[in-house]
Amino acid sequence: MSKQSQQSNCQKKKSLSDQRRTLLTLFQKTLYISSFTFGGGFVIVTFMKRIFADELHWIDENEMLNLATLAQSSPGAIAVNAAILIGWRVAGFAGMLTAVFGTIIPPLVILSVVSLFYAAFATNPYVALVLKGMQAGVAAVILDVVWGMAGNVIRLRRPVYLLIMAGAFIATVWFRVNVIYIILAAIGIGIALEVYNHRKGAAA
Repeated sequence: MSKQSQQSNCQKKKSLSDQRRTLLTLFQKTLYISSFTFGGGFVIVTFMKRIFADELHWIDENEMLNLATLAQSSPGAIAVNAAILIGWRVAGFAGMLTAVFGTIIPPLVILSVVSLFYAAFATNPYVALVLKGMQAGVAAVILDVVWGMAGNVIRLRRPVYLLIMAGAFIATVWFRVNVIYIILAAIGIGIALEVYNHRKGAAA
């Protein structure tokens, strides 16, 4: 075997080893996030940002914000949607499957156990107290999500984005507008802005 062929084989082995290590880390992190996150998809997105953007630096903060927006705007569970997008971004199709499995295993196991002992859980006062305490913690984490995402929008210093954010907040809190209509309106405004910017750039 020639020296060049040996080097090529070594590079392939190293590449496969790196890919396996990435997939293993991806599975471990998504499994950890899903196991210890309570409060739904909005909470899990925050933990994903802290691990994949802040800790591992696999994606940057702005890209994480875009992925979170896509995950929330797409049909289905936010946690699974976010796992699909991050897994695909990090390691392609294999990464997508790995992230999804890591995300769905903990709730699948926990809900299976809860369903077997549902009557005992539903009437147990200690379980009720634990759930009340978790609600307070979840509210704090969701507030952290809102604060972080709002900070990202404010740092862009785009008046249109600030108006969209303020309008969405007012429509939700004071006028009780269905969140689906708010998302659709934001999508429409985003498309209109992109078309306008594209035409403006083409004219210049």
